[in-house]
This record gives sequence, structure tokens and C-alpha cells, in this order.
Amino acid sequence: MSHLEIVPFKKSHTFTVSMPGSKSISNRALVLASLCNCEVKLKGVLVSEDVELMKEALISMGVQINEEKNGKTLLVRGCEGKLPFKEQSLKVGNAGTVARFLTALLATQKEGVFHLDGSSAMRLRPMNELTKSLETMGCKFSFSAKPGCFPFTMHTNGLQGKVWSIDATKSSQVLSALLMIAPLINRGTCIRYEGGTVSEPFVGITTKMINSFSRGRNCRIASYDNEIEIHSEGYSTEDFEYHIEPDATAASYFLTLPIATGGSCLAKGISTTMLQGDSAYTGILEKLGFNISSTQGGTLSSLPAAAGGGEFNFNKISDTFLTILAVSPLLTHDILVRGIGHTRKQETDRVSAMAKELRKLGQNVEEGNDYIWVRPDLNKLRDAVGSMTSVSTYGDHRFAMSFAILGCHDLFDDGRPWLSIKDHQCCSKTFPNFFEVLDGLRKGVGK
Repeated sequence: MSHLEIVPFKKSHTFTVSMPGSKSISNRALVLASLCNCEVKLKGVLVSEDVELMKEALISMGVQINEEKNGKTLLVRGCEGKLPFKEQSLKVGNAGTVARFLTALLATQKEGVFHLDGSSAMRLRPMNELTKSLETMGCKFSFSAKPGCFPFTMHTNGLQGKVWSIDATKSSQVLSALLMIAPLINRGTCIRYEGGTVSEPFVGITTKMINSFSRGRNCRIASYDNEIEIHSEGYSTEDFEYHIEPDATAASYFLTLPIATGGSCLAKGISTTMLQGDSAYTGILEKLGFNISSTQGGTLSSLPAAAGGGEFNFNKISDTFLTILAVSPLLTHDILVRGIGHTRKQETDRVSAMAKELRKLGQNVEEGNDYIWVRPDLNKLRDAVGSMTSVSTYGDHRFAMSFAILGCHDLFDDGRPWLSIKDHQCCSKTFPNFFEVLDGLRKGVGK
């Protein structure tokens, strides 16, 4: 397994960085474009492992997708969701959006037989809630190993019913998956999800994008307590362009960078008016003592004094909790992060893994089912790392990027590396050139 040493930044200045396209929006856009009956030009698409998995799955099902500008622009010829090939074996890797969105799309097909499998980690991630819901609507599943998990075979003949139910308490992606296919089945559909959902802003991304891809953009979506009604005339029949937002979650690493390096960082194209709920992460930084300001070019982050601590609920922006906890040894006060229990079933058990890595770095950590409490100690960090220590990533891209920001801190005031990242290539999932961008900022050439 490879190890990448992180070279600390020696001086602080203003960093400017451009974000890749949003993974969440890119994969939703690919699915929604395939549901249209026209050509959709997607601009600013993320070039990464997860998006490639979605793109290749759709192509293997007969959807026409052509690339421009090194894959950042895709021309998708929509097929109204009627996939040309009715039997296929598909791989979803460890991509939650591909696993949930593709399964729901395949369930709408007439007389289809589809074999799906994922990585060893994906075989442990929640799918049972989605498969149960689809079974009540007419889809048949046969599981090769554990019921409700990959690998499985789907026998499909379309979906029925105007009132659907889904357990979305473990993942909002299952709710988004049903929302996107609803206009293919009915002009009016009611989706009930008792118990609520986690990472709720991602559902907001889905509903807004459904409207952008709808015929005449006249889709009506109403939300009530644990219930969504969607009324639609179907998806677009006229060619159009759709622009993918920069990735707000990726921006969280760079907006946090000043805690490690001093100075300031401008994340280009990032704003609080974005579709992505993770743009609210800047509010966490402000409460810790950062100065956050909106500019014409994006969001500027700086830290005039040492960052403090506090108690925060990350339920709605849980993809970013690793970002702040990875740099928690640099805080001056305790930090308590709640609302993260559902992340135990993501790429890895993110709660236990984060607690383990912080303890390895000498920090006093208390872990609960839904929280992590850290008592930061910079001296213990120095004692724990000695001359060099390695952080494990568990194949999780967000561990690699989060701890890389910590490693940018000149811990011993002599510029020598003291932290290495194991298996840093796992960033290919969402941000393949992350470490090249970070190194460019360190050298003063990153834009």
C-alpha cells in the first residue's frame, strides 16, 4: 500500500483554488438526462471514479453519451428512461449514488433481467430499504448472499402504484432515487418516508434538479411531514444545457486550510446560494472563529486568531464532519460533533475510524453511536507522531483529503513532513487530482 508524505506549508498567503464539479449533481444529471427525450449537454461534469461508473453503466444499457473537453462536457441523448438493453451485468463499485439511482431506474424497465454487484464495502452498505420498497411496487429481487445486499439479480416489469413508501432513515439517496423515477410512472405520485431522512439537503438538490430537467420546467413538488408529492408531465423533449456546480464538499478542505497554514483561501465558484447543502459548512467555520466572506469569485476563508471549539450537529452536512475533526488537534477547545451515526454505513464506519485515527495522533477522544467528542492537545500530537506517522484511509476518499489538510501544518516549525497518508489514490472516487492541487498551492502555483 502506498504512502504519501504531506509536506507542510512554510508561509501563509492567499491561496486560490478551483473546485471540480459536484459528484452528487453530476450523477443525478446523468440519470435525469437519460430520462429526457432530447439531447442534454452537461457542462462542468466531475471526472472521477464514481461518475465514470454511472456513465459506463448507462452506456452499457444503450444510452448514447459522447464526451467533449476531456470528459467535463457530456452530450447525453435521452431515451425517456426506456433503456435499449434489457439484460445486463453491472458493477456499481463503492458508489452509493450509482447503487441507489441505477437500481431504481432499472426497476422501471419492462421485461428486464439485471445482475448487479458492488465492492466488498458496498456489499455492507444499506440497500435493503430500497429493494423492499421496489418489491412492493412490482420488482423482484434474488440475492446471492445476504438478503437486501449486493450482489443481486433484478427481474423487472415496470412499477405500479401512486403512493410509495420507503425507509430513508439510513440514507437520503434511496428517497432521491424514487423521486427521479416518479415522473416516468405517474403524473402524480406521493412518496412517504416515515421516520424522516438524513442528509436532507441532498433531497432538495434532487427536487430542484427534477424541475430543471422537466418538460417546460413545470414540475410541482410539495413537501409535508415525511411525505413528498410530485406532479409532473414528464421530462424535457427539447434540447438544453445544464451546468454542474463546483463541489461544495471538496471546497470544505480548502476553506479549512487556513487553520493549518495561516493566510486565506478563496474557493472559486462556491457560495451559500448553491444547490448543495454542504455549502453551509462555512457556518461551522465561522463559529470556530474563521472569517468567511462572499466575493464575486467565490468564498474567501481566513483565520485571524486560533480556532476555538464547540458543539455541532452535522446531520444535514455529514460529508463534511471528517473535514473539521481531522484538524481538531489544532483547535484550542473541545469539539463535540453529533448527528453522524448514519455515516457508520458509508464508505467505511466513519465514526469509529475517525476516533481511531485521532487517538493514534495522541488525542483524547470519546466515541458514541451518534457522536465524537475530542479534547485537542497539540503537545500530545507532537509526542505521538515523533518523526513520522501514517494515517489510514480505509479506502475512504474523505479521510485522505481531510487528514492531508492537517499535514499541511508546520508542526515542528522546520518544514519537515510528519504525516503520511496511506492509499491516497482512493481520492480518485471524487477528486482524482486533489494532492496535485494541494501541492500546487504549497508551491504557490495552484489556481
